[in-house]
Amino acid sequence: MVRPFLEFLVSRFVHVHQHEVPALLHAFSAFFFLLGAYFVVLPLRDEAALSLGTGVLPALFLGSLVLTMLAAPASSYLLSLPGLPKSKALVILYRFFGGSLLVFFLLYVPVPASQLSTITDASLPDPLKPGDGAAITDADSVSPTSWHNLSWYFIGVRGGFFLWIALLNLFTISAMWARVTDVMTSEMGTRLFGFIGAGATLGQLVGSLLAVGLARLGPVLLLLAAFLMELAARCSLGVGEDGLHRMSAIASNPSEGEGEPLVILTEHTNKAGSSEDSATLLHTTANKLASLLEGVRLIFSSTYLLQICAFLWLTAVVSSFFYFERSAVVADTTRDPIGRRILLAEINSLTAIFILTGQLTVTGRLLSKLGVTAALCALPVVALLNLIAISASPTSIVIAISEAVRKVGE
Repeated sequence: MVRPFLEFLVSRFVHVHQHEVPALLHAFSAFFFLLGAYFVVLPLRDEAALSLGTGVLPALFLGSLVLTMLAAPASSYLLSLPGLPKSKALVILYRFFGGSLLVFFLLYVPVPASQLSTITDASLPDPLKPGDGAAITDADSVSPTSWHNLSWYFIGVRGGFFLWIALLNLFTISAMWARVTDVMTSEMGTRLFGFIGAGATLGQLVGSLLAVGLARLGPVLLLLAAFLMELAARCSLGVGEDGLHRMSAIASNPSEGEGEPLVILTEHTNKAGSSEDSATLLHTTANKLASLLEGVRLIFSSTYLLQICAFLWLTAVVSSFFYFERSAVVADTTRDPIGRRILLAEINSLTAIFILTGQLTVTGRLLSKLGVTAALCALPVVALLNLIAISASPTSIVIAISEAVRKVGE
């Protein structure tokens, strides 16, 4: 009863063949739980960074970049092991990060009451008050010089937590997309990726709303996020599994698949993988560095690729500046850690609502009428208008609206 109802319900939103429904629902659910886990702990992560002072945010961003470059080969190696199916590799990856959240729950400590006033007075000198004449983010006004009031344990846990959550978000989401694109053809992607992406948006909304309601629980949010990561791990096992069985049935009985496109959902490293496939994967793993260098060479030899890289780099730079501005506004709006977590979660919730609404109403129509090129050219204009709005009125409401508009555009 449940499965026919789910198939009927999904078919109302997306053009999907019957044998694709299980893999589609598992992918949708996996992204829902992954984004839910991330946005449950995101306000806690951002508040942890603010407790160290807004002046250290650039250093934390740089640390995230270095940590990502160091950890990327390990993640890539795990997902390309010849004897390890990718479905199981994803479970290992997600449970590893889920377990790390439990470790941070045990290590996490709140801002001591004796140090809270020192942190806020020394680190946050109200740079946004009218008449101060100070920039929103002044590196000199918020610096690690006040860290002598904090224990190195406090600094290490808070800073490490910020870096680790950034790593969690990058690897869990990219690994899941790699898995989905691995088992779905390009034709399936054009039909199903939008629905799968909606699961990520809903996860962002639900996770942000949970963070708003449970913000006072502080590090307990890490337990909830770890539970959601476990659910994502379980859902990842079902991505493509039924499609493989269906493919075998069609191959043995072609009339059974009559009228349906031949869909190839395959594991690169399934249980029946040949020794040739394993050798190919092993060779690929051993030459990761060579492939990376070849990619760099291709980029620098192509003006088109260089322009794409420049566009992405500039987009990331503007997004970083926007994050710094948002952090400064939140830090000045409220100095209470719980209040900051609630405000950050509310901003994330509003952003998710805007994104979901845009996906359902505006985005598709604009892309069909204006085209991808015009949409991409509009992004710098939107970013400029957002920064002008924040400069004119640096309030939490303007920050929330600006971030929502920016995320919808992206």
